[in-house]
Amino acid sequence: MLIHVPPEADVLAMDVHKNTISTELLVPGSFSPVIDKISTDEESIRRLVGRFADPGRVWACYEAGPTGYELPRTFRLAGMHAEVIAPSLIPARPGDRIKTHRRDASRMALLFRAGQLSSVRVPTVAEEAVRDLCRARADMVIDRTRARHRLGKFLLRHGRIWRGGDNWTLKHQVWISAQRFDDPALTATFSHYRATLDAREAAMGAIDSDLAAWFTKAPFADAVARLAAYRGITALGALTMASEVCDWRRFPTAAMFMGFFGLVPSEHSSGERSFRGGITHAGNGHLRSRLVESAWAYKAHPAAGVTLRRRQAGLDPAVVSRAWSAQLRLCGKFARLDARKTNRKTVVTAIARELAGFVWAEMTAA
Repeated sequence: MLIHVPPEADVLAMDVHKNTISTELLVPGSFSPVIDKISTDEESIRRLVGRFADPGRVWACYEAGPTGYELPRTFRLAGMHAEVIAPSLIPARPGDRIKTHRRDASRMALLFRAGQLSSVRVPTVAEEAVRDLCRARADMVIDRTRARHRLGKFLLRHGRIWRGGDNWTLKHQVWISAQRFDDPALTATFSHYRATLDAREAAMGAIDSDLAAWFTKAPFADAVARLAAYRGITALGALTMASEVCDWRRFPTAAMFMGFFGLVPSEHSSGERSFRGGITHAGNGHLRSRLVESAWAYKAHPAAGVTLRRRQAGLDPAVVSRAWSAQLRLCGKFARLDARKTNRKTVVTAIARELAGFVWAEMTAA
């Protein structure tokens, strides 16, 4: 959302990097920021805060990036207003081809004063910690997939081809374990590939155990229980969504929530000409991946299986009713789009986008 800075406030804009911070201080009535450059160590940050006799008058901002949220937390503890700016929503001038730290900070100060910058929500320490653990699991899934591919391609290069069904089923893994090689180097290579895969599997199991403890803990317990009532959303998927979004009510409409993770179509329209392209892929990719994965569950007929009924046990009947209505609609839409021979990827994207609307409505319901 756009941030409106009071006219009497001092604006502190920063271009933050690993080792340095370029600061621009814009006082009321001035259009020429005071420029400075400091280190990112704790003592330098304390000295920066100490420059202001009345920290409550200072509104600080910087562009979201790899440096995280420690800086705004420090400023807020000191009594300052601190905002993290969404980089993709910063207005850009087409003819501007010069980019420096000072110019970035100076321009941000002027835009912040003018109320033209949008902020992102700063999560609490606990919310960020669980979110990082969910993202670590996603990284482990990628690592496991790569380990599987390496092992599978190694076997293929040496004529060991599995034709007994889907890969990585129990039968497939038993078949892999039974493979033997005469050459010592090949045997060692095979052992290393298998050991790497076993390590990735063990890492995923350990993270899953750590995450399971958060399914019933504050501040995620209620969101996990309600989201897991929907088909295709497991407790782990619900925790991922809850930790990525945190505050569902910061999105006034379902359309804004859909745009948050880039499942809305891109558009280029001018005059009488209107063109809509593929989805934007903007915003939160972790949430987008989770919703697309959940959307595949709606390709079958509507049903409440044993696992889904177990997740819904003890919930408010209104939540279960809304989840069932969503399932009827999404399963029907999946079948209709599939019957038209629509590209399956397009179908799943459409279902994921509508599923996003249902979960937003669920989490913002009174």
